[in-house]
Formats: sequence, structure tokens, C-alpha cells
Amino acid sequence: MIIHPIPPVYDENSKVLILGSFPSVKSREVCFFYGHPQNRFWKLMAVIFEDDQPETIEEKRAFLLRHNIAVWDVIKSCDITGSSDASIKNVVPNDLSIILETADIRNIYVNGKTAYKYYQKYTKPLIQRDAICLPSTSPANAAWNLERLKNEWKMIL
Repeated sequence: MIIHPIPPVYDENSKVLILGSFPSVKSREVCFFYGHPQNRFWKLMAVIFEDDQPETIEEKRAFLLRHNIAVWDVIKSCDITGSSDASIKNVVPNDLSIILETADIRNIYVNGKTAYKYYQKYTKPLIQRDAICLPSTSPANAAWNLERLKNEWKMIL
């Protein structure tokens, strides 16, 4: 059983909540979201918001808060082999109430089909809110180039 090591990023001004499934090995190592250099999340955010791409954890956290974005993951703990979403078992969901009670979240988005599946199964019954599934920014989602991702993800604006 691996426990999620990264605290959520949010403040009282957050309007959009983006949820992944569970942090990759690389993200767990660097102790921040979308830590794998091949993940396109940060590049995509910079393009959508027409802002500089953040590099350090401090820059990434400031970027999210500046753009009123909260980020966390659906899963609090699970059994997982490496970073393989397909291997996820024994899921315990994160309690999103700490974010939802602090911030006026207008929309909840999930980064990819795995996050959406676990959101629908575990989170939606608890909080009674729909989430919009966006295509994964993972390098494993090679069918989606940055331009295609941008066209879908710009709805978070």
C-alpha cells in the first residue's frame, strides 16, 4: 500500500480543481504533481494561460494559485506497481472536502480516463458533483499532441 505523499495545492481563491489519479513514481520522488519531465501538464498550462512555464516546485505552486487552480489526486492510497494505472488496486479516495469547504470550486476536471473512473466510483457518490474528463497529459497518451490537448483543456479557462 502506497500513501499519497503530496499535499493538495489550493487556496480560498481557487475556482477550478484538477484531479489526477495517483502520483507517478517520478512525482512521488520529487514530491510534486506531474513531476515526470515527459508529462505535458506544465507545458500545457503555460500555453493555455499564456504564461511562462514554471520549472521549480515553488514556481509551479505559485503558477497554480495565481491562476486560481487547485490540484490534487482522486486516490489517497492504493497498491500500484511502478506508475502503472492499470495495476491500481485497493483504492482509498482522498477527502476533497478540505478543498471544497475552503474554495468556491466552480468546476472539477480530471486528467485522464483512469482518474475519471476512480472519481466516478469513489468521489462522486461522496460529494455529489460531476467532473469533466479531459485527455491525459501523460506521455503514455501519445495519440494527443500538445495542440489537441490545448483545444480540449482550454475549457478550464
